[in-house]
Amino acid sequence: MITTLQQQVNTMLLQQQGSKVEVARPQVFSGKIEEVSVFINAACLYIRIKMTEEAAATQVAWVLSYMQGGVAEAWKDNLLDKLAKGELEVELVEQLFIKIRNDFGETSEKERKIEQLRTIEQGGRTCNEYVQEFKKVARGSSYEGRPLIEEFKRGLNRSIRRKLAKAEELPTTIREWQERVVRLDRNQRQSRVEERIMGRNAAHPRENAQLRERGSYGGRGGQITWRTGNGYRRGGNVTNRGGAQIDPRRDPNAMDVDRGREGDKTCYVCGK
Repeated sequence: MITTLQQQVNTMLLQQQGSKVEVARPQVFSGKIEEVSVFINAACLYIRIKMTEEAAATQVAWVLSYMQGGVAEAWKDNLLDKLAKGELEVELVEQLFIKIRNDFGETSEKERKIEQLRTIEQGGRTCNEYVQEFKKVARGSSYEGRPLIEEFKRGLNRSIRRKLAKAEELPTTIREWQERVVRLDRNQRQSRVEERIMGRNAAHPRENAQLRERGSYGGRGGQITWRTGNGYRRGGNVTNRGGAQIDPRRDPNAMDVDRGREGDKTCYVCGK
């Protein structure tokens, strides 16, 4: 009996003192995840000190009045509409706090994984990099079987998906899909490198032909390249150091020992 009376006296004293204490009101809540706990704690503290005598309906309405702007305001309007139609009952403000925390609070690890799984894309990464990231995200998402395979395919680049669509026999497990795309992506990237090399060769066919078929005088089978004292000269009329034109099929630097064998005979000693 004495204990009960003492508790009642303490409660009355706390209420009388509480009414004189200045308590900060909660900030307006717009629905941001990082503001959920701060808003609920501030509202709960204010109600316990300043509004303990108020009816539960009044406390609920007071909390809802601080939900303004953003998603929170639309959420509040929907809640009030359901309350008016009798589709939902919130008898205590604690029930309202639980609902706010569930609807606006931080999502669970599983839900976060699922959200990442539904939005992950390959982008500029190789298929091997995409596969490793996908495995990391999929772990703990509870996705498996066909739903997991479909999310994996969705995140692939379009070029890879097109290649896979042409395959006669498609993989059946997520592991087989991942191994197939890694192998396909590696082959496709190697093919692009080879095409670039072939493209450069096609842009300079003569020079490449000379490099492949180079003979004793700098090349054959294409434009002839002569090595001279001042560098190289390709094709056209070639002259020796005296200015006389020579056969472009011959090396202009070779000794002209056959010149005296044709036409008039000239002595190399006296010039007659």
